[in-house]
Amino acid sequence: MTHKPIVLFVCVHNAGRSQMAAGWLQHLAGDQVEIWSAGSEPADQINPIAIEVMREVGIDISGETPKILTADSVSRADVVITMGCGDTCPYFPGKRYEDWELTDPAGQPIDVVRAVRDDITDRISALVVGLV
Repeated sequence: MTHKPIVLFVCVHNAGRSQMAAGWLQHLAGDQVEIWSAGSEPADQINPIAIEVMREVGIDISGETPKILTADSVSRADVVITMGCGDTCPYFPGKRYEDWELTDPAGQPIDVVRAVRDDITDRISALVVGLV
């Protein structure tokens, strides 16, 4: 049995960027990849505008909930993609880390959140090529 790569998406609130990225990866890679997301300071709920813009492209993230980032999840992941959490993300040598500079969709108008979604789409498409 081969190991499924584990990808962990991390942002501050785990309510927008990381949730959209996890939704896209699930959509593109299906069960070929194990997908986790977390936040250094999780919000109470997913950003409703993030849910709306993902729904526009046929991806439903409404059933997700923000989760707290743990050192264990980072240590178990094969790829850790951070999105604005900076130094609060634990670092483990030997892991593949990527830092995606993306606008935080919190409090942004829908057009800005759509642009973030589309940027994430391009990055996820490139990520999938290297994973599956």
